[in-house]
Formats: sequence, structure tokens, C-alpha cells
Amino acid sequence: MEAKAITRHVRISPRKCRVVVDLIRGKSVVAANEILTFTNRGASEVVQKTLNSAVANAENLHHVRPESLVVKACYVDEGPTMKRIRPRAKGSASPIRKRTSHITIIVAPREEA
Repeated sequence: MEAKAITRHVRISPRKCRVVVDLIRGKSVVAANEILTFTNRGASEVVQKTLNSAVANAENLHHVRPESLVVKACYVDEGPTMKRIRPRAKGSASPIRKRTSHITIIVAPREEA
């Protein structure tokens, strides 16, 4: 009886996002929310929105109290990369890769996780 939330095409590098997601893996939802509130990273806001969405899914679909939930699994996959070019000296160009992420968070009741 787990609930899942996926946020796709987030305009932040997966490498930067994984740092934040690793902080909340295995924690209770209340503790994870506190950690994300006080984490000074750009990805923490998006990860917190995804976590709140997963909690809302569990609450609405399975009628589970949010206090009894645990972050069972969370991971960040790489999304499509937008390719741009930057003009350089002597008429040449350098590539710029604007990376995107897919964030997945799965929550489950404490005894099940």
C-alpha cells in the first residue's frame, strides 16, 4: 500500500538533485519535510513539492495518516538534455548542456517499509 509521486522535466541537474534526495531516503515524512525546509539547496524546493504530492496521494487514495508514513524509496533519473551553443573566440562555439531530471518519491506506512 505505497503511494508514488513523479515530477518530470525539472530544470536542474540530476547530480545536484541526488544530493538532496539522499538526505531524506528512509526517513519519516515529518523528518524529511523538516530536512528539506532547512536545506540550503536549489533542488530542495522541488523535492519537497514531490514529497508533499506523494503524501497527498497516500492520504487520498489509501486513507493513511501522514504521520505514519516513511520515505520508502526516492531516486532521480536523468531527463532529456537541452543542447545550446555558446559563441567563443575566432568564430568557434562550445556546447552547453542544460540537463533535466525526473524525481520519483515512494512513501509507505512505517510497518510496510
